[in-house]
Amino acid sequence: GVEPQTETVWRQASRYEVPRIVFVNKMDKTGANFQRSVDSIHSRLGVKSVPIQLPIGAENDFVGIIDLVEMKAYFFDGGENENYETKEIPAEYLEEAKKAHNYMLDEIVTFDEAVMEKYLDGQEISKAEIKSCIRKGVVSSTLFPVLCGTAFKNKGVKPLLDAVVDYLPSPIDVPPAKGYK
Repeated sequence: GVEPQTETVWRQASRYEVPRIVFVNKMDKTGANFQRSVDSIHSRLGVKSVPIQLPIGAENDFVGIIDLVEMKAYFFDGGENENYETKEIPAEYLEEAKKAHNYMLDEIVTFDEAVMEKYLDGQEISKAEIKSCIRKGVVSSTLFPVLCGTAFKNKGVKPLLDAVVDYLPSPIDVPPAKGYK
């Protein structure tokens, strides 16, 4: 869940309007529970956090992640490097992934009127449109995508870095920092 130091850093980031993404770390540790962590983000930080990934397994059985944007599964090979194999989402996770994907769409389409109209008309939303909506929400500091992994074992780090590139603003997208006395 959300730790006290996270709350302190979060308050400072909010004060200075710093866009954020969330990484639920240590998914391989005893007691790891992704949904409980997401619920803790909602309750303790009071923000709209939307999972864009789901874990495949937890604790010692954490073997990969489901990318809800791409609707693909990434299975880690267990080595020290982040080597993974992209596969279809396993049947036992498919219903949960579809539900989470639809929840994600419900939350993100509000950031682009044209995409919202397509969504409400029942048209398919492209991956590029999904990423654009997520980015708009992140840049406006009103949407906080949630990813997962275990940094120490390098599982989920590459998708996290991809999310930094895809969703966080580049330095040219934000105004210069203001100094404070």
